[in-house]
Amino acid sequence: MITPEALTDYIRKSLPDAVVTVTDRTGTMDHLKVVIVSDLFQGKNLLDRHRMIYQALDAPMKDGRIHALELTARTTEER
Repeated sequence: MITPEALTDYIRKSLPDAVVTVTDRTGTMDHLKVVIVSDLFQGKNLLDRHRMIYQALDAPMKDGRIHALELTARTTEER
């Protein structure tokens, strides 16, 4: 289990300008829908954007605090 605040902190370490919205999909706080808006995604394709997010969340993914993620990664222009 991970709190939305902790997840946001992990993401903002790599993407300081990120606006992060976290939704718990199952009530267990380990199956999450995460929407991230960051201008650091500019010029990146979807796969590269997801790689950036997974790198930021490496620790909680490896230790099991996050079991499943549904990701949306956009720039502010794509909002």
